[in-house]
Amino acid sequence: MAKNIITKASEKFLIEYLNNPSPTGFESSGQRLWLNYIKPFVDTHIVDTYGTVVGVINPEAKYKVVIEAHADEISWFVHYITKDGFIYLRRNGGSDHQIAPSKRVNIHTDKGMVKAIFGWPAIHTRTASTEKSPKLENIFLDCGASDKDEVEKLGIHVGCVVTYEDEFMILNKKYYVGRALDNRIGGFMIAEVARLLKENNVNLPFGLYITNSVQEEVGLRGAQMIVDTIRPDVAIVTDVCHDTGTPMIDKIKQGDTKCGAGPVLTYGPAIQNNLLDLIISTADKNKIPFQRAAASRATGTDTDAFAYNTGGVASSLISLALRYMHTTVETVHKEDVENVIRLIYESLKKIKNNHDFRYLK
Repeated sequence: MAKNIITKASEKFLIEYLNNPSPTGFESSGQRLWLNYIKPFVDTHIVDTYGTVVGVINPEAKYKVVIEAHADEISWFVHYITKDGFIYLRRNGGSDHQIAPSKRVNIHTDKGMVKAIFGWPAIHTRTASTEKSPKLENIFLDCGASDKDEVEKLGIHVGCVVTYEDEFMILNKKYYVGRALDNRIGGFMIAEVARLLKENNVNLPFGLYITNSVQEEVGLRGAQMIVDTIRPDVAIVTDVCHDTGTPMIDKIKQGDTKCGAGPVLTYGPAIQNNLLDLIISTADKNKIPFQRAAASRATGTDTDAFAYNTGGVASSLISLALRYMHTTVETVHKEDVENVIRLIYESLKKIKNNHDFRYLK
């Protein structure tokens, strides 16, 4: 397979997909984009009650393999509107309060999108005794309204979801940068695997379920639901992990993984070791560089939801090193993206029909 596997058409989809807001619990518009993209590469699809979307190849096959990512991005909920028209928020997922001041946002309402900003007192007005750090209780939105009534006339009410405006860019011709690469970049990568299987006429001996799950950011909820629907035999999950080579990160606590050094393969209780060995041998055979990471009790990804449900699913995690997680400038290396796609694609070709990953038989 050629090294440069991301086409102009697929990169165009990636940009549209990343720029589209898909906050936790409100993923439908992004899921529609994703489904429309993968439809030509699959035989049928599933959409569950909460919005997880699955493209299926060979739906009649009894042996089932999942490749999975999650579709949702962190965001905010409108929580309290003051009489003066300022808006306080509650997290929807792991939103970072420290990056909020001076950010521009979109408030999603039934009347359409309303622009707002995170206000913050000017440096001139702060002294050593009044200096404050951004906290959930002191960050607020200003939508240009004079009072609560004006805010509500704009369509804003408690429960409206709020997302950042920041959009996709390419940094130094080799890094993808934007909002919500955690983990819509994963949705992109599994969609590209489906495209490659179709374009290269690969006939898999099992059913493949290309799964884009919702609500990972609030506890792996979408994966917990869809695993019971699919009841797979194998799951290869992709998510992001930290590039620990940037300043202010403790490698002793976080490990040593970095952008540009290849996919990250995790060891831990949720990881089925025989499946992991298959992926490692695939990487070696195809000369795909990879890194290693260790998880103590849980991976913190949808891998855990698949591994420990329906009697146990042979599961593994292929991660993409990412800088500045849960900010608006999440950053990944383009070569890593291509290598994750290649590794999943080549690993699928090594899985047999009724492949038995048990340790003792």
